[in-house]
Amino acid sequence: MQKLEVLGANKLKGQIKISGSKNASLPILAATLLSSKKIYLNNLPKVKDIETMINLIQSLGSKVKFDNEKLIIDNSKQQKKIASYNLMKTMRAGILVLGPLLAKFGSAKVSLPGGCAIGTRPVDIHLKALSKLGVKYKIIEGYVHATAPKGLKGSKIRFPKISVGATENLIIAASLAKGTTILSNCAIEPEIKDLINFLNKAGCKIKWITKRSIKIQGVSKINETNYKIMFDRIEAGTYLVAAAVTEGNLTIKNVVPSIIQTEIDILKKIGAKISIKKGDIHIIGNKKINNINIKTAPYPGFPTDLQAQIMVLLCKANKKSLIKEDIFENRFMHVAELNRMGANISTNGNKAIVEGNINFAAAELMATDLRASVSLILAALTAKGKSVINRIYHLDRGYESLEKKLKKVGAKIRRVN
Repeated sequence: MQKLEVLGANKLKGQIKISGSKNASLPILAATLLSSKKIYLNNLPKVKDIETMINLIQSLGSKVKFDNEKLIIDNSKQQKKIASYNLMKTMRAGILVLGPLLAKFGSAKVSLPGGCAIGTRPVDIHLKALSKLGVKYKIIEGYVHATAPKGLKGSKIRFPKISVGATENLIIAASLAKGTTILSNCAIEPEIKDLINFLNKAGCKIKWITKRSIKIQGVSKINETNYKIMFDRIEAGTYLVAAAVTEGNLTIKNVVPSIIQTEIDILKKIGAKISIKKGDIHIIGNKKINNINIKTAPYPGFPTDLQAQIMVLLCKANKKSLIKEDIFENRFMHVAELNRMGANISTNGNKAIVEGNINFAAAELMATDLRASVSLILAALTAKGKSVINRIYHLDRGYESLEKKLKKVGAKIRRVN
């Protein structure tokens, strides 16, 4: 089992180039199943979740190869309709193959997904919405058995609550449905807009009609296309926090700053000095860190995927802060490990009170999920002495070359077996 050793406390200094977005790549990879032509994808991140999704579409019959940094997907002979538990157990995004398989073949058998242990993540919103397109389904022994006896037909669908995955699945499925689909109460994350941009470039007819409503005119086929995935805004946010917490001086490159304006504004309030120049963000961490109250929310609110990282920064604030987690239950599993490093954090339901004014102490640590893993690394970067982070396979699911990128900017970090 691999682990990371981190020697604190160094100020990070230099440049970090942000990789392509994991959370944009996964639905786009699922959407390629709609096509019988070649699809060329650029800027995919080299992370475990992407490898798993590529393995999943290959298991369904997609022919996949890399040409330098470009992924070429050929679905001309793709006929399989069963997504197995073995490939779904580590990644919740696997459920996104259900929509395209139903749109293309009228039936599918897809395992219920796995992923991090940070909440139940029910797929009932996906299934109830798909049923309005004409899908009938049963869940048998952990698999969704779904059919669309008369094909998918456009419909008006209002999601009962904002769900990124359900919005993505329905956009993909409705792209080949007969007639028009109107989706309302949609998630509006930038990754969803990237999925729509990809599908429209491939010949789909999708447009926003209000802030949270989408109109989809079904088409009969998807064209060959070449597409570049957007940057990873969670990776960018993580390195911005790394600069702030280490009193560092970093330039974050290859981003669209307007997409992460909420995060930039919060870091400024906390005390970081931030300037923006085209696709770069320059950040200087401040010795004095201000307290703040934050609640996670769907985009454009503060992302749940940055909650653990910002908590580390607020442990060093001058006063008490409050974090309210409004997206997932069980998303404070990093708190116990941070407290072992000297933090003073108490939780009550979906609220965490962060006392502030602490210096982290080095410790041996256990990662519990993807974002918790990186929060422990951020804390270790500020702690004097050697910290060891175990179970880093979580980290490899979502961060490309994390220790290499951190080493380049002055962190003392290494991977050991």
